[in-house]
Amino acid sequence: MSQMFRSFATRNYRIWFAGALVSNVGTWMQRIAQDWLVLAELTDDDAIAVGVVMALQFGPQLVLLPVTGWVADRFDRRRVLAVTQASMMLLGVGLGLLTVFGVVQLWMVFGFALGLGVAAAFDAPARQAFVGELVDDRSLANAVALNAASFNGARLIGPAVAGVLVAAVGSGWVFLINAVTFLAVLGSLWALRPAEFTRFTRKASGRGQMRAGFRYVRRRPDILLVFAMVFLTGTLGYNFPIYTSTMAKVEFGEGPQEFGWLSSALAIGSVAGALIAARRERPRLRTVTLASLGFGLSLGAAAIAPEPWSFAALLVIVGFTGITMMNTANAYVQTTTAPSMRGRVMALYLAIFMGGTPIGAPLVGAVADAAGPRWAIAVGAASGLVAAAIAAVFFVRTREVRLRWDRRGRWPLRVSAASSADRDTATQEIAIVEAETPR
Repeated sequence: MSQMFRSFATRNYRIWFAGALVSNVGTWMQRIAQDWLVLAELTDDDAIAVGVVMALQFGPQLVLLPVTGWVADRFDRRRVLAVTQASMMLLGVGLGLLTVFGVVQLWMVFGFALGLGVAAAFDAPARQAFVGELVDDRSLANAVALNAASFNGARLIGPAVAGVLVAAVGSGWVFLINAVTFLAVLGSLWALRPAEFTRFTRKASGRGQMRAGFRYVRRRPDILLVFAMVFLTGTLGYNFPIYTSTMAKVEFGEGPQEFGWLSSALAIGSVAGALIAARRERPRLRTVTLASLGFGLSLGAAAIAPEPWSFAALLVIVGFTGITMMNTANAYVQTTTAPSMRGRVMALYLAIFMGGTPIGAPLVGAVADAAGPRWAIAVGAASGLVAAAIAAVFFVRTREVRLRWDRRGRWPLRVSAASSADRDTATQEIAIVEAETPR
């Protein structure tokens, strides 16, 4: 089996991947239908309302942080996922029926978004950490990258199908179809063989367990850097539903099908980035930094794209750089964190990534309403550039990158990087030992 797909050698991972892929297609279908329902059917092009839906859906990641990571580390993750996936399936059925019968109102969508957010807050850290039970440590970074490829591969199919279905039969049926797709992931959880799981020692129940996660991260400056970059871009840059929906309808005057195609264009780059990441043996902070820079530059170019086709083409680059940054950041945090702490640390990671949405999405939506979609995209572009600048300062201060002034050369300012793989590995191992040493 090729290096890119080496995690598929594990039976449990193959089953989980297949079920998650089907469910992810449904998830992307619902996202497109929900955003269009709010923007075009329940309001008059109100981007702030779309931002509020996003805030309600991702806000619980931050609010419930003290318990979600602890639950992921303390309880059987397969059972946690079964409960969360079943809950999200029932919520999809409820929203679908209300919409099909024509009684749905904006406040109801807000309520269902909040319910999905609560379920997802418990689902996300358990799902992220569960991958570590399906493969061995050597394949973990590859499995994380393939998970991202699955999620973004579904974005290729889901939005395009959703755009056609919304135009043909309405948003309600899309919500019901999404509910059916949850049966695939529930079936995959049932089909797994627990005896083949990669075992780890669970922390004993007790007070202060989540505080231990905070202490662990506080002693890891490399992870703190990742968290800072992820917070900036996650809060202000990753508001793609607002960008694509407002550009499609307000700026270009298009309908739901074109909105779906723009989301699929974003996914093309995301899938390519995720598959390339799957080939890497080890995630590096420098990759996160360069991808953040590329994300900011490409999103800035998209903000001034004159036509739908040029905007879609630039979204491919945005998707590639964005997923490269986030996937590498995710894999770096997972592979350099002790298995017994992984659930809590990933809960922190996801809370920082998605928990900024309650702030960023309404803000970006307000910018889109007040100044236009292009200025909203420009705000997202700035977040990627600032994140890259923060990382550059970190590298200079920690001597990972050195600046030298050489008057004799053609270019007086010279930049050199400490690129030794052994040094990178040693630095990570020292950081982990220091983080796990009681103080």
